[in-house]
Amino acid sequence: MKLKNVCCTTLLGLSASWSAAQSGYQVVNVADGGTIAGTVKWSGPVPKIAALAVNKDPEICDPQAAKKRDLERLLVSANGGVANTIVFLKDITKGKAMDLPETRQALNQKNCRYEPHILLVPKDATLRLRSSDPILHTVHMSGASDYNLPFPFANQTISRTMNREGLVDLRCNAGHVWMNGEMMVVSHPYYAVTDDDGNFRLTGVPPGDYEIEAWHEGWKVVGQGSLYDVMTQVRVQRPIFSDPVEWTKKVTVSASGTTTVNFVISDKRPEMASNQ
Repeated sequence: MKLKNVCCTTLLGLSASWSAAQSGYQVVNVADGGTIAGTVKWSGPVPKIAALAVNKDPEICDPQAAKKRDLERLLVSANGGVANTIVFLKDITKGKAMDLPETRQALNQKNCRYEPHILLVPKDATLRLRSSDPILHTVHMSGASDYNLPFPFANQTISRTMNREGLVDLRCNAGHVWMNGEMMVVSHPYYAVTDDDGNFRLTGVPPGDYEIEAWHEGWKVVGQGSLYDVMTQVRVQRPIFSDPVEWTKKVTVSASGTTTVNFVISDKRPEMASNQ
């Protein structure tokens, strides 16, 4: 239980610092905006991350009878691309209006997993939550938002306004201990989530010099947290993950031009990657 408390304290601290760093954005007309495009690639051996046993509701959670579920914390493609990395501009004060993908602002619970795994929601926008599963789920949010939302029926939907910037951890309190995801509530539109091959693209960027960051949720399991399954009232154990990891670079964006920025990340300490 002690480890769980430390994890939650760290998450709240990250949310507070994120909010302070990203506030004060002004929407302006960007007539000569540039584009930043690139990749996030993995270097070195890919860590082995243990899968968890599907020990509850297997008829819904494990229709393929795999008996285990990957935690989805580190997805590396055959070409080394790292999916689910958030790439964004730091401390940008003005630019285009919000145009984050709608698909990143809605969460579905399907076969006892979160779709998508990474959410990007504008500050003061509405997050839409749904469950496709005919079993009890609860979406427990901690960090910049603090909710515990029950979904006892299939196709039930709930909406909540995200009124604080920062990181939000998503877990299930109904005994499906492998379910996990992350949400970033943000104040400007210059965010992207890498695709399956590690590609990202930021458009409509005002010309100038910036710092760009590749943010990954972290993939190591550092302990176990104890909680009650709200359905059975039985105490269960679920994994505690390591802190998010960040890599930063400097980038210059020219008017109507395209700048390439490639990040190379690894299981070693974060360090500034070189342009490739």
